Amino acid sequence: MKKFLKIIGVIILLVIVFILVAGIFVPKTYHLEKDITINAPREKVWSYVSTLQNLHKWNPWKDADPNMQVSYEGQDGTVGAVYKWKGNKDVGSGSQTITKLETLNRTETHVHFIEPFEGEADAFIGLSDAGSNTKVTWGFDSKYAYPMNVMLLFINMDKMMGESYNKGLGKLKTLCESN
Repeated sequence: MKKFLKIIGVIILLVIVFILVAGIFVPKTYHLEKDITINAPREKVWSYVSTLQNLHKWNPWKDADPNMQVSYEGQDGTVGAVYKWKGNKDVGSGSQTITKLETLNRTETHVHFIEPFEGEADAFIGLSDAGSNTKVTWGFDSKYAYPMNVMLLFINMDKMMGESYNKGLGKLKTLCESN
């Protein structure tokens, strides 16, 4: 029994050492960006990306919890407006605040995740011309404190978040190209 406990202790110690050493070398920031071209004028696309209520219409996470509770604070479509959500374990809870608006060009928001994990990210949606179409680029930047940055080794953020972003952009395209 003593030998077994010693082995368990050594394994735990090695795991801790691995996390502490790996955390020094693993990036502490993460950037994701996805884009889509929409056959609609920039003004129509802007109407869906510049307000929190319209962002919610193509939110890819609301499908994971159709009963998600949503509330809004402030004047939607202006800097300082806030979108709050509380949902099941798949969507968690948090808030998103508009931090910058460049009419017909760019929306920036700050996202504060509360559940299932505490975290923050800065998201953006940029619009640019693509011939007679509109190119939409949606992305975010996040920072991870040492040694929590080690989790980036074990979580495929590109797959996890990329799929959600592509799904949301597809929903946005459908909304903008209808009627």
